[in-house]
Amino acid sequence: MSKIGRKPIQLPDAISLKNTDNFVTVKGKLGELSQQFSPELTISVVGNQILVSRSSDDKKFRELHGLTRALLANMITGVSEGYKKELKLTGVGYTADAKGKFVILNLGYSHAIYFEIPDGITLETVKLTTILVKGIDKHKVGQVSAKIRSFREPEPYKGKGIAYSDEMIRRKAGKTVGGKK
Repeated sequence: MSKIGRKPIQLPDAISLKNTDNFVTVKGKLGELSQQFSPELTISVVGNQILVSRSSDDKKFRELHGLTRALLANMITGVSEGYKKELKLTGVGYTADAKGKFVILNLGYSHAIYFEIPDGITLETVKLTTILVKGIDKHKVGQVSAKIRSFREPEPYKGKGIAYSDEMIRRKAGKTVGGKK
């Protein structure tokens, strides 16, 4: 039995869950998420707990068991609390500014990068060098953060670029002066 898959998910009072043929819709104070899950698994609500069970011990079902439980837990956390990622810009002149449906990024290129904010995501620029990516869908928040980071990934010599706030950048020593004799 999957250690993650067999753990019950606590359903908060403010969250409503609707399950129709493993098409699960979760509604909460921040919004609504829905997803289709594999028909080989059984998703049941008992009291204020959600249980995921599988019909067989085949490898495919064991893999789906933990995945389904984790995705359901992420949906519930998303509509109740939401997700956020913080990005830090490091470098001389590296700035970000959220204006309407776009974020304008100055990252040392000859031009500014205009990044369109997708639906379901809010981007805030707390400071010129800090971007907050917020949303209810964990996957979408991570995807948008990774896309913004890909415009200028942190380099190991000076540490310039866009990094997650909790990311440690391994620094390398530069060239040394001198040579062989």
